[in-house]
Amino acid sequence: MKLWLAAMTVAVVNWLMKAGGPLLIGHHKLPPAAVRVVGLIAPVLLAGLIVTELGGKRLDWTQLIGVAAAGILSLVRLPLLPAVAAGIALTAGVRLFI
Repeated sequence: MKLWLAAMTVAVVNWLMKAGGPLLIGHHKLPPAAVRVVGLIAPVLLAGLIVTELGGKRLDWTQLIGVAAAGILSLVRLPLLPAVAAGIALTAGVRLFI
């Protein structure tokens, strides 16, 4: 029972935190500096997740090759889904032939 109560409390607090921003500044425009910072949050979080996932107990070079390929394809303006699919295919190919 305590676990469910804790889970529900965390869910409600999370929802209130997410709803708090639009409720407090919903009709105001953010300054340009804040807009730039908010725009960088998603890529930074994604990069952090990739680094922590790749930097586990042992480094898998095939994953590193696939992530690098997807990153390079994304830099040359290929849409995200095909870039990730190409990274996955390259990782699978490298693993198949090594």
